[in-house]
This record gives sequence, structure tokens and C-alpha cells, in this order.
Amino acid sequence: MSGESNTHMADKPLRRYIFASDFDQTLTFNDSGYVLSELVGIPTEEFERKAKGMAKINLVQQGAELAYLLLHDPEFKAKVRKEHLDEVGKRIRLKDNIQLLYQILEAGIDGHQFDFYVLSAAPVEVIYSALEGIVPRDHIYGTEFRYKASGEIDSIIRATAGYGKVAVLDQLLLQQVAGPDHVIYTGDGSSDIHVMLHVNARDGLTIAVSESPHVSQIAKRTVLSTRALAVLAPILEEVAGWERYRIRSFFEANGMLIQEWERVRTDWLTVRPAGSESPEAGTSGRPSPVLVTS
Repeated sequence: MSGESNTHMADKPLRRYIFASDFDQTLTFNDSGYVLSELVGIPTEEFERKAKGMAKINLVQQGAELAYLLLHDPEFKAKVRKEHLDEVGKRIRLKDNIQLLYQILEAGIDGHQFDFYVLSAAPVEVIYSALEGIVPRDHIYGTEFRYKASGEIDSIIRATAGYGKVAVLDQLLLQQVAGPDHVIYTGDGSSDIHVMLHVNARDGLTIAVSESPHVSQIAKRTVLSTRALAVLAPILEEVAGWERYRIRSFFEANGMLIQEWERVRTDWLTVRPAGSESPEAGTSGRPSPVLVTS
């Protein structure tokens, strides 16, 4: 690991930050709900249909669809046991370099200390299993259930979805005695909207890791990469105030090479004929957005 990560004067106090990350499709390539469905023999199309149906009618907080299905859907309730959630964590595909990201942030960078946490609506057993040996359990907050002796889910203790993430983050701020502007949050989808708006309003840094308009229009920065380490780039720019050449050197010192680094501006437009009462729509029944980059 680069020696620069700890280059600060002995008498200079560390500036402490909270780095909080979503799990599904932020630290992973797929959604735990799909992996669980495949594991217990439920067609992924059926899981997707049910999850989208709940999201459409706002039945649960965004991101809590899987938790609701595990509690109330007869098929999921009959088939899923606690051991299945542990197995999902072993099967889910993680992005590369999560452990290196954790180690770099924990060691500190140029006088900045970062406490790494995971805040996710996914079942906490899935995250524990997936990140075992990488992120300590007391730094992981996911949806928690009570279980019957058989391993069947009995009830819910806490769902870390939607505004639930805001509540956990505020709790961490009190524990860590960090200012609200010393928060970095990274996520990928609609379940991250509440917490990103909360962090932005208090001058923190929000990073989207997908081009989903739900979050890319809200996040202060967007980073697209197959490696978890990529979120370091905006952190080093925005928090540490580093120039690009220094960031590239830091990555190389940690055994990684930034091969391409392109910055584009993305505009999402929905275009329809002027004066038309019934605009042309795609299969979804809505006008299709046009992606413009410049």
C-alpha cells in the first residue's frame, strides 16, 4: 500500500470522514434478490415481476421489496431459510478491489481518515457472508429478521431501505462525532435517493455508480467502473483536493493503473412531438428518454 496514505504530520489532527456504501449493484454486479430466487428455484422473472409491481404502487420503501416478499409472499416464505441467505452471500459476484478500498480508507489518506460502512436493504446475512474477512460485521447495516427454530423468517427487526438509511447514517454521525459535511455516500439506484438528498443537503459528497437517472441526477459525481476502487478518484479530487496526475500516481503505487479516465456530461431528455396529446411511446407506454453526452 502506498506510503502516501499515511503522510500527515504527527501533530496534525486527522480529518475524520464516514464512507458509506450501498451493497447490491454498488459493491456487487447483481442483485441479491435474483441470486436468492435462482437458489431456491423461483424464476427470476417472477421475482422481478413482483418487485416491480410493489415499487409501482409504492407498497414498501424503495429497496425493501425483497424484505417484503420474504415476509409476506407465500412462495418465498415457504422456500427461503436463513441458510439460503448465507449461501447467497457466497454466490453473489463482488466487484474487484473491495478489500483494497477498505484498507486504503482505513489507513487514511493525506491526513484524512475514513470509516467504511455498508448500508443496504439486502438481508444482513447476505452481506455478512459476501464481505466476510473484508468488512467487519459491526460496520455492516442491512435488513434484519427474527427467525423461527426451523430457520424460517418470522418477523422483521429493521429494514435499512429508503429513509432507513438516513436514520442509520445519522446514528453513525453521533457515534463517530463527525460533522455532516464529512460524509461520503455511494450507491446505484432508487433506494439511495433519500440518503443522497440528505447527504447533499448537509454538504457531504454523493457518488453514483450507475447511470440510472434516479441517482445520477442527484449525486454530485458519477463513476462507472467494474472495480470498487474507482470511487477513490472523486474522493481524492473532492475531499483531498488532489490533481489527476497525483491520483494516477496513487493508484499505481497501490498496484492499479487508471487506463482510461473520461469525463462526460450526461443529459436525460424525454422528447415528443409538440402539441401532441398522445405522444409516441415505447412498449412501456411512456416516451423513451434520449441519452445525450457531451
